Amino acid sequence: MKKTIPSLTALLLATLFACNQTPKGKETTAEFRFEEYTITRLQQGYDNGDFTVTDVVQAYLDRINAKDDNGPTLNAVIQVNPDALAIAAQLDAELKDGKKRGPMHGVPVLLKDNIDTHDQMETTAGSRALSGSHPLQDSYIAMKLREAGAVILGKANLSEWANFRGNLSSSGWSGAGGQTKNPYVLDRNPCGSSSGSGVAVSANLTMIAIGTETNGSIVCPSTANGIVGIKPTVGLLSRSGIVPISFTQDTPGPMGRTVSDAATALGAMTGIDQADSKTAASEGKALADYTPFLKEGGLKGKRLGWYTSARGSHFKVDTIMQHAVNFLRSQGAEVIEIDNIYSREVGSLSFQVMLYEFKDGLNKYFASLGENAPVKSVEELIEFNKNDSIELRYYDQELLLEAQKKGDITSKEYLDALEKMNRLVREKGIDRVMKEHNLDAFIAPTGSPAWKTDLVNGDSYTVSSSSPAAVSGYPNITVPMGYVDGLPVGISFFGRAWSEPLLIGIAYSYEQGTKYRKAPQFLPTLPFEGVN
Repeated sequence: MKKTIPSLTALLLATLFACNQTPKGKETTAEFRFEEYTITRLQQGYDNGDFTVTDVVQAYLDRINAKDDNGPTLNAVIQVNPDALAIAAQLDAELKDGKKRGPMHGVPVLLKDNIDTHDQMETTAGSRALSGSHPLQDSYIAMKLREAGAVILGKANLSEWANFRGNLSSSGWSGAGGQTKNPYVLDRNPCGSSSGSGVAVSANLTMIAIGTETNGSIVCPSTANGIVGIKPTVGLLSRSGIVPISFTQDTPGPMGRTVSDAATALGAMTGIDQADSKTAASEGKALADYTPFLKEGGLKGKRLGWYTSARGSHFKVDTIMQHAVNFLRSQGAEVIEIDNIYSREVGSLSFQVMLYEFKDGLNKYFASLGENAPVKSVEELIEFNKNDSIELRYYDQELLLEAQKKGDITSKEYLDALEKMNRLVREKGIDRVMKEHNLDAFIAPTGSPAWKTDLVNGDSYTVSSSSPAAVSGYPNITVPMGYVDGLPVGISFFGRAWSEPLLIGIAYSYEQGTKYRKAPQFLPTLPFEGVN
């Protein structure tokens, strides 16, 4: 999909290429004024008059052009917002009048391209079938971000349909956007499905990105790209206006380079949305500001359950995880090994629930697009893919076919699977184990180092701990934990429903005590690969 660049940027870039010179103040591949900036530092700059919102947005647009379109060609941004500079100018006018909407004022944000915006940008979920699709209104999340003063820079590439389409898929590939690359080592995979979101944050193409997760789609690209990701309790953030997979498990969430930045963005997006019944449960539990929980010393006296189900799968990850456990204990936390949280039956139950909810949710989403919807049903989508020259080139659409065969969400099979899944994963799973061991949270390695992207054989996962929090709908935060041969890996902190304040405090204390995050260097491949 062709990116739309604001006219001012396009003019400057055209001049740049024509003259083969770098105009004063323009982004180059060697320097970026706002590299590794935090939201706090950005706001201080605005307050001091060091730069304007327009300065910041222009710099990020130039950065996207230098790193995403040219240079290493990360392919993380599927569309640039043609209104970005106009939005920046409006926010500058407000600052000049002494008004600041809040801590997100002038903060550059990218949205995963399954999150609706009612503007000049499309929402495609990465599918060519939704090319030219313009939603009739903003998603609730986009609306909240705009109200908070964020500048939506554009849309991030993703694993098509949030990686719920078929077999042997490659994370970060979509028919509309192509393959996204990992910024640490370009032939490695960014994981997904919020692939572009994770890469863009890590590569400093944006300050914050909003991803979505059904199972692992925020935390996996966060660990693979060396950033922080928050997968909140389902219902803390609205899903209305987001292309769905599962009504039970879906949630958007913030992705940033620090726990502080991610927590700031999280608070800006909470709220009860009449269009999403799940958010009603957040009343009295959601907060508009999670930054008061960013305090060091949050590990002392905490009882943490080390979820060891993946131990033995990757000895290098095991080694780094043991170092993390040693650090946690040194800070006063008690760590208890837990080898199992719930019945293995939960996985198959979750899969059945997702198939039913995927069909129901997609059909409802297509209906929300009105009479001009490019496709109007899952059945039409299947037919589109069959006739398209690109969509089925690398992997099939078996999940769409299986979902289409399902009945509606009043069927006994669906209702029984949903009830049993929730019971096994919550009251007889996470809740039971946490109560028995008097735990504050669980810890686990988020995933393994990024594998080589392979469009023939698809993804190669070896470690993943996302399922307990994902299937239960409970919160999960991943933070950088170290590196394996230069590739980042993260540690996850997850626990009870609505425990975001506690988890943020724990994650922040770990982050501040270790500070593993480092910017990627865009290596073409690992130096030792191919050496005999």
